[in-house]
Amino acid sequence: MAVQDAAARWDALGSRDASSRDAAMENIHQEVMRRVEGIGPIPKAPSSPPATATGLASDLNNILARVLMLSKRCPYSDVREKCKRILKSVQDLGVRIPRPLGNGPSRFIPEKEILQVSKVDTRTQTIFEDAFAALGRLDNISLVMGFHPQYLESFLRTQHYLLQMDGPLPLHYRHYIGIMAAARHQCSYLVNLHVNDFLQVGGDPKWLNGLDGAPQKLQALGELNKILAHRPWLLTKAHIESLLKAEEHSWSLAELIHAVVLLTHYHSLSSFTFGCGITPDIHTEGGHTFRPPSLSSGYCVCDIANGNGNGALEEMLGNHQLAEASGEVEVLMERMKQLQECRDEEEASQEEMTTRFEREKTESMLVSTSEDEENVPSRDISRHFEDPSYGYKDFSRRGEHVPTFRVQDYSWEDHGYSLVNRLYPDVGQLLDEKFQIAFNLTYNTMAMHQGVDTSMLRRAIWNYIHCMFGIRYDDYDYGEINQLLDRSFKVYIKTMVCSPEKTTKRMYESFWRQFQHSEKVHVNLLLMEARMQAELLYALRALTQYMT
Repeated sequence: MAVQDAAARWDALGSRDASSRDAAMENIHQEVMRRVEGIGPIPKAPSSPPATATGLASDLNNILARVLMLSKRCPYSDVREKCKRILKSVQDLGVRIPRPLGNGPSRFIPEKEILQVSKVDTRTQTIFEDAFAALGRLDNISLVMGFHPQYLESFLRTQHYLLQMDGPLPLHYRHYIGIMAAARHQCSYLVNLHVNDFLQVGGDPKWLNGLDGAPQKLQALGELNKILAHRPWLLTKAHIESLLKAEEHSWSLAELIHAVVLLTHYHSLSSFTFGCGITPDIHTEGGHTFRPPSLSSGYCVCDIANGNGNGALEEMLGNHQLAEASGEVEVLMERMKQLQECRDEEEASQEEMTTRFEREKTESMLVSTSEDEENVPSRDISRHFEDPSYGYKDFSRRGEHVPTFRVQDYSWEDHGYSLVNRLYPDVGQLLDEKFQIAFNLTYNTMAMHQGVDTSMLRRAIWNYIHCMFGIRYDDYDYGEINQLLDRSFKVYIKTMVCSPEKTTKRMYESFWRQFQHSEKVHVNLLLMEARMQAELLYALRALTQYMT
C-alpha cells in the first residue's frame, strides 16, 4: 500500500467521528490479515525468533506493535477494543503477538493511578483526544502530566508550536536539535522519539550517525548545547557572536532564538522524564517484546528494585514507609506557619538577605547529586553531542565560583519575554503562560490536608533551583529554604535538575513520603519549568548583550 494511504489510515483513528475511526480500523484489520497470510504461521517455541525473517514479517511486527499501543493507549474505547480483537485474531492464526514490557508509563507511579485520571476527568480526556489527533500517539509523558490537565494543555500547545507550526527553523532541524539536547542527559526516551519524528519529516538518516554527519551549522550549536545544559552561567555574548557571524554557516537571530528555546525545552523535559521514571512508549523499542511471558510466577529481588514486584509486597513496604513518615506533613505545615508569622513580625536587612543567599548558593553546590558512579553515556546516545565528560558536577568539585545573576537586573518578565516575542512571535506568550501555570498551580492540599496555602513552599522550590544556578531575587529570604526543604528533597532536586540521568526510584520515594503521586508530579513540573527559565535567562541575557 502507498505510504500516504497507510499514514491516512492511522491518522483517521484520531478523528472525533466514530464512523471515520470505524472505517480506518477496518482498513487496518484487512492490511494486518493480508500480511499475516503472506508469512504464514510462526513456530511458537520460545527459542525461535519473532517474525523477522522477511521484510514483510518485519513490517507486520511494526504494525502489531502499533496496534498493541492503540489497544492500551488510544483515548477512544472503540479503537482500543477493535485493536484487542485484531491481536487476538492474529494470535489465533499462530502468529506471535507483542506484549507490553514494564508496568505502565512510569517506573515510579502505579499504572492504574495514571490511567484513572482520564476516566474521571473529562477535561483530561479531551486534551488526550486532541494530543492523539495531532501526533497519532499518546506518549507516556503526556499520560503522567495528565494529573494536571491545566498544565498539560499549555505544555502541549507550546510544544506543538515549537515543533510543527510556522517558525524560523525547518521541521527536521527542530527534531534534530531536540535529539542533541536530550542526548546531553542521555535521555534515550526523548532521543528515540525525535529520531522517529526526524525521519518522518524527511530528515537525512546520515545525520543520525553522529553530530559530525550533520551540517556545519548544527555542529556549531554543540558548544551552546553543552554550556546551557550544564553551566549556563558561563555563557557570554562571544558564544552568541560566533554563531551569528559564522559566514556561510551563520544563524539568524530568529533562528537562534528558536534553537535556544528548543534546547532549553528538551534539557528540562529530560529532567521531567527521569524525575518521573518515564518508560519507553509501548510501540517503541524497549516498550514491548515478542517473547512469551516467563512460565515462573515468582519474583526476584531485582524485580522489586526495578518496580516490577508483586503488588502485595510493595504495598506492605509502602505502608511501613508511610508509618515511618507519619508526621512529616504536619511538621512542614507548622514550619510554614511559623515562617509566615516571622515574616509579619520582622524583616531581615539587605545585608542579611545577601548573606543568606550566598550561604544557600554555596550549600547547594555541596549537595551530592547521587551516590552512584559516573554514568558513561552509550555510543548510541553520545554520538549526538561532543565532550561527554562535561557536566555540572565538575565545577563544584573544583570549587569554582558561580557568579550571582540578579533578577532585578535582568528578568524574564521585564526583559526575556519581550525579546523572545519580538524575534519569535507568540512564543514568549506561550512560555510565559506555561511558567505561570506551573508556578501558580495549586489545589490547596498537602497530602491528606485540605485548604492549605502552598505558595510559600512553591516559591521555596522555584527559588532554590534558581539559586543553584546563581540566580538571586533581592526580595526573597533564602533562610526559608532550609526550613522548608529537607536534605533528601534537596538531593532529589539537585539530581533531577543537574544530573537527571542519575535519578532513582529510591530518591523519588524518599522525599515527601506521605504525599500523593500527583503532588510529586506537580513538584517535577515546578523543577522542569524553573530549570528552563534559568537556562533561558542566561541565554537571553547574552543575546541582549550582543545586541546592545
